[in-house]
Amino acid sequence: MRDIVLIAHNIRSTHNVGAFLRTCDGFGVRKLIFSGYTPYPTLEDDTRLPHFADKITRQIHKTALGAEVTVPFERYELPPIEQLKADGYTIVGLEQDERSVMLPDYEVPDKVALLLGNEIDGIYPEYRDQCDALVEIPMHGHKESFNVSVATGIALYHLSI
Repeated sequence: MRDIVLIAHNIRSTHNVGAFLRTCDGFGVRKLIFSGYTPYPTLEDDTRLPHFADKITRQIHKTALGAEVTVPFERYELPPIEQLKADGYTIVGLEQDERSVMLPDYEVPDKVALLLGNEIDGIYPEYRDQCDALVEIPMHGHKESFNVSVATGIALYHLSI
């Protein structure tokens, strides 16, 4: 089984966050890292106002359905890319980019950290440039992209097999 970490940076939707947690549970992801303004469930040493943290956690729970308890997660202001690299992870950005490799063609390393970007803007260029690889999901319909939580499920499936 591969060692997979998911990094969700500047995700806006609590529903997407809940879907990430549930999907991570299903694929045995080691941990989920929330960074930037991504909403996250209540932490043990949470500095947010209790009523605010509780409200966000309840919203996340609607799609996580308990995975917020079963999936280890951490919170950082910025994605800890350098630390993950130092720990031996290959940083793979899920992004449509001229440098991207189609996901089915990507040779998956044993330790991978999958970086996700904002629902509208994707992975910001400064983080894209720090990735060891970029992967893209082939699209066959009229739309140009999947919802970020759907794309995450597709990518985690491929990375985990």
